[in-house]
Amino acid sequence: MPQATTTDTLQPEHWQTDAGSASVAVLNIPGLLNRARVFDVDVTLVVDVPSGTSTGAKAEPWHELTVEFDGQRQWSRRIPSHSPGQTDGLDYHQRVRLEAERALRVRAVVKVKGARIKDLKIEAREEV
Repeated sequence: MPQATTTDTLQPEHWQTDAGSASVAVLNIPGLLNRARVFDVDVTLVVDVPSGTSTGAKAEPWHELTVEFDGQRQWSRRIPSHSPGQTDGLDYHQRVRLEAERALRVRAVVKVKGARIKDLKIEAREEV
């Protein structure tokens, strides 16, 4: 009698959110009952830097990105916004292992002074 064979064609999960010019983005990855998963999580912030900004310390534009996993701060950075008349930004990357049944909530919060938020994205790609 022939034996049945199954091919486990597991498709990697891909979750993303594009908050556009909003200052907060949230990405929820639901838990799975049957297996653990590993995700590469990337947060990308792009800001527009106005042209003709003063080089004085008080007038210098800046941007800040804070990343939280399940309400716990993972990373935060504030830097001067360079490239007047162009864009600047910050990126964050972390690999995360989710055990079976565990969900993950990724939250990115942006603050700016003298710059304008152009794009804020969160992406999580499963490694299989």
